[in-house]
Amino acid sequence: MDKVQGGMKCVKYLLFVFNFIFWLSGLLVLAVGLWLRFDPETVRLLTADDAPGTFFIAVYILLGAGGLMMVVGFFGCFGAVRESQCLLSSFFTCLLIIFGAEIAAGVFGFMNKEQIVEEVQKFYSISIADLSSPNGTAIASLYHKTLNCCGGSTPDEMSTLCAEEAEKAQDCLTAITEFFNEKLHIIGYIGIGMAGVMIIGMIFSMVLCCAIRNNREVI
Repeated sequence: MDKVQGGMKCVKYLLFVFNFIFWLSGLLVLAVGLWLRFDPETVRLLTADDAPGTFFIAVYILLGAGGLMMVVGFFGCFGAVRESQCLLSSFFTCLLIIFGAEIAAGVFGFMNKEQIVEEVQKFYSISIADLSSPNGTAIASLYHKTLNCCGGSTPDEMSTLCAEEAEKAQDCLTAITEFFNEKLHIIGYIGIGMAGVMIIGMIFSMVLCCAIRNNREVI
């Protein structure tokens, strides 16, 4: 026989549905995190020697949160069906931890957006200024090919690697800004969006947990 009745029974099934959606959301977050980590263009730009790795910090937070969301969503469904106060309390605690991780990823993405872009721009500028080095030439060529750009923001910074037909191409500093702003906005919006969804889950789990406890006290 169910431990909760009436309106709380409705909350129970709403929590079950929420957890299923939450599990799917975790799968989505994990998929986006893996895409950001292994996106061929991003990998080419940031896996060279001495390349800045700040961007991947936010990606790893997102990956960790997505994986944990899938695990927690599964056990949240189990806790809702079994009406286990212990499992629901643990579910709430895990949601709180993931909530913090998602907020951290979102805030990190937005707050460090300019710093990450500047680090990549600096890395490119150093490479294009050192064309006497094979490594510098390879890195500069890689950025030109990946971002379809060439040189810096002024004609004086145009590289000898730029082909004549590429003289009107977008400068690489601007291309870097646009490329990483797009990726960081994805991290920020997903982190903050999922954090908002988790607030609903925490409310449902606490309401159901309190209803189970009160029902036991009455019995």
